[in-house]
Amino acid sequence: MDRGNCSALNEFIFLGITGNRDIKVSLFSVFLLVYLFGLLENLGMMTVIMADPHLHTPMYFFLSHLALCDLCYSTAIGPKMLVDLVAQSRTISFLGCALQFLTFCIFADSECLLLAVMAFDRYKAISSPLQYTAHMSSRLCSLLVVGVYLVGLADALIHTTLAFRLCFCGSNEINHFFCDLPPLFLLSCSDIEVNELALFTVFGFIELGTISGVLVSYCYIILSVIKIRSAEGRFKAFSTCASHLTAVAIFQGTMLFMYFRPSSSYSLDQDKMTSLFYTLVIPMLNPLIYSLGNKDVKEALQKLRNKNWF
Repeated sequence: MDRGNCSALNEFIFLGITGNRDIKVSLFSVFLLVYLFGLLENLGMMTVIMADPHLHTPMYFFLSHLALCDLCYSTAIGPKMLVDLVAQSRTISFLGCALQFLTFCIFADSECLLLAVMAFDRYKAISSPLQYTAHMSSRLCSLLVVGVYLVGLADALIHTTLAFRLCFCGSNEINHFFCDLPPLFLLSCSDIEVNELALFTVFGFIELGTISGVLVSYCYIILSVIKIRSAEGRFKAFSTCASHLTAVAIFQGTMLFMYFRPSSSYSLDQDKMTSLFYTLVIPMLNPLIYSLGNKDVKEALQKLRNKNWF
């Protein structure tokens, strides 16, 4: 379509999670608690890792960046969604919508890739524990994290640029609670084939790379664990991977369902519930998954309590 025929939209209006006024206050209370709990957990996780020298290892270095990603993309969406539940006006500017999606996409993509990097880290820790710190040097860890964020930024810029160059000729009401690609595509009167192709190729490449990296790493981990003679040693090796596998299964399963299911099965209501899960619930769950059974984190927390940090 000729860009000259596009209407100049200054803002979008979110229809939100529900139009039922009777349950909005209840939903606000629940989601506020979930968001604040996740916020405090992730800030606490980063604080504990930075404050305790015993946690200055590659595994916890990556875990602190996982907490940062959870914190950033949940904060890009959560506060605005909470305000819209109780406010009369649920508008967002065109630029604000683009920035919200850009921020969400950067850190969601980065989390995908971080999970693959963390699988590689677990492989190195189990297969060669004596050379682990030498293999996973601080320089290598820093380069891996920088690469993760650069790929996330590149992917986010591609999708944001393509999405916000579309023509929006009709309604400006987004049937969602944040600026995401599927509801934006529904508003567009442009041809979105390029956008869909980019979504399935670029983001699909990130997903495929993440899942492949995790699977390959765990294949090598299993081979390394088989060589361990004692049953106690094998159990300890597998237990160090349990939290990571749980986080991968939850996050990747949700992302695959959200963006790679057949268009014939697409449902806006279902989309909202899935989005709520990965934008608010997963950032709250990850710190719990990594800390509940983690002796090192518990000891670090106890040290901070003894120093009256909290």
